[in-house]
Amino acid sequence: MVGALAASQLAVALGCERVLGGLTWERRPVDPIPGPRRLDEATGARALNAAVALAGPDTAGPGGFRFAESHMARALGEQTVLVDPNPGPRAVGEALADAAVQLGCDLVLLVDVGGDVLGHGDEEGLASPLADAVLLAAAPAIEAAGVATAAAVFGAGCDGELTPDEVLERVSEVATAGGLLGAWAPTPEGVAELERTVAAVPTEASAMAVRCARGEVGGAAIREGRRVVRLTPVGGLTFFLDCETTIGSAARCAAAVMGARDLLDADSRLRALGVATELGYESGLPSP
Repeated sequence: MVGALAASQLAVALGCERVLGGLTWERRPVDPIPGPRRLDEATGARALNAAVALAGPDTAGPGGFRFAESHMARALGEQTVLVDPNPGPRAVGEALADAAVQLGCDLVLLVDVGGDVLGHGDEEGLASPLADAVLLAAAPAIEAAGVATAAAVFGAGCDGELTPDEVLERVSEVATAGGLLGAWAPTPEGVAELERTVAAVPTEASAMAVRCARGEVGGAAIREGRRVVRLTPVGGLTFFLDCETTIGSAARCAAAVMGARDLLDADSRLRALGVATELGYESGLPSP
């Protein structure tokens, strides 16, 4: 959610309105149940369709935990979008396009923090490619419904998975294919907004990216010490990418889940390729 806010600052700078959203998938310290929550498991949300709902400050999951979208709604004083990735790329894409029309949005920006959405699948640190792959693979269905798309990567290497150098290599791969749309650095006012939001919305990766935007360099541990992030100036940037070109070049995991029936099918496709996923980790499955 904080990464979405960072990327949306460009829209605001250009005089556009924004609607922020994120997934029903929280990390285990927040939600101990493996996988993302279905919309019917959320209380206090208003469904727009089968895969997208509007969340407020009190929207909660099983056991009463608050989604990141709930915290963002409280911080901003406005509703946020809650997306259930369980139905798979095509259904989620169609649902996002429908929601965009209902909300008066003419573009869906698919934002990843860290850069693992650009993973080939064989990177040593790659650990959570599934959700990113499914959402990027939803882009063709969004476009087919008449709504424009773009992808964005904020905080290169800040999730402790792909290194900053690996992310830049993947961005270069997309650029070589003609898919780099531009880059954006937050203004001092934008960094201050992100810092205020980090204090209200639990996050580690985006917090590292904000530190990068403040000019910090060096190493920082996240995920209870399991991952170490290398803070660099590039971690404070957002790269904007063409979705189709990205899927056809660097984002091999997204390409692999195109046509998947649902999230479980997408997970099976990645695991069959030897790619470890966050669903497998949360479910206690051995690495493929």
